[in-house]
Amino acid sequence: MSRHDPRVVVVGAGPVGLTAALVLARAGVTVTVMERQPSLISRSRAATFHPATLDLLARLEVAGDLIAVGTVVDRLQWRSRRGVLAEMDMGLLNGLTRHPFRLHAEQTTLLELLADRLRRHRHARLRLAAPVDVISDHGRELRVRAGGRWEAADYVIAADGAHSTVRTALAVPFTTIPHPTQALRIFTDTPLQELLPGLAPLTYVRDRDVSCSLLRLPDHWRLVFRVPVDADTSPSAISALARQAVGGGEPRIMDAHTFRLARGAVPAFRHGRVLFVGDAAHVTTTAGGLNMNAGIQEAAELGDVLAAVLGDGAPEAALDAWAARRRRIILEAVIPRAEARVTGVQDGDRRRLRHAITRLCSIAADPAAARAYLAEASLLDTPYQPNEGRSDAHLAAEAHR
Repeated sequence: MSRHDPRVVVVGAGPVGLTAALVLARAGVTVTVMERQPSLISRSRAATFHPATLDLLARLEVAGDLIAVGTVVDRLQWRSRRGVLAEMDMGLLNGLTRHPFRLHAEQTTLLELLADRLRRHRHARLRLAAPVDVISDHGRELRVRAGGRWEAADYVIAADGAHSTVRTALAVPFTTIPHPTQALRIFTDTPLQELLPGLAPLTYVRDRDVSCSLLRLPDHWRLVFRVPVDADTSPSAISALARQAVGGGEPRIMDAHTFRLARGAVPAFRHGRVLFVGDAAHVTTTAGGLNMNAGIQEAAELGDVLAAVLGDGAPEAALDAWAARRRRIILEAVIPRAEARVTGVQDGDRRRLRHAITRLCSIAADPAAARAYLAEASLLDTPYQPNEGRSDAHLAAEAHR
């Protein structure tokens, strides 16, 4: 392996792949991003960015611009159609993060910001319309073919989504468990805060007859439901659901679509010189945007660890430690927390729903309990903290020397 000119290929120019690439480029690693699509426009409509993620994006000098065009979520609210059930102030996270709030912003905005920063680095290249179809292992290096052109790399980061071509090319198994419901996402430009005075930018409607999440973005609201796979999703049925969720009025539907849900993870995030991140490595129910946020965080950590291995002499065992740690976080924290978000909603169990609401009301009434709840819900207990001490990879490099 060349220590003088380390090379990494990142497959996939979503938020996870671009984050990993930017961290590497800033560390002086030559990195090439290969994206199969001809543009950065993402088909994902993920819009929730957690405090821990914003802390990492600030390190990459993109958080400020993203916050400027998003909606700051300063409180979380739970309500029934009769009124507010509970509320938690995100300010309780002061002292745990530099960004004690969530942010609702378009994922495409983040892609543009990350790509702009990446293009400024002499160590980085971004290749669009470059679908990867072959990865060949030559022992001391990998060779990647995309669009008829070959690239050599010391490592490949697979960030090419839930239908990863890299994963398929390497025959890496990816067993997922489908959920019994699907998500229905409705977009409306009706100002729901006028229909429901006091409505928080992120509100969970929990009612015996209807449950959903309401997310406010700068120019619209999103309503996210869990519905049966065979549910009626005709325009009239969607309009009726929206009316029921906001307790009256007639929200104007801009768009609506459904998508299937599943959970699972690859057996290992490291496969030789190939490292899996984001949806290529794991999927969840998408509740709370936890899967995307976890992916961004693990990509930032991987960038630092890989830069230490390539440039600082850290042993490759640091990559194994990263892979094991991040997979454990997905299985023991991210997936269970995403599942807990829809307790009693996904299975239609009203008894479990009542129990969950009672528990949330109790937590909201106790500032210490609410702070702990918000910290876990925001993944503040799982992220890599490069600014709060030396990384495991750098410590390993020093021990190795």
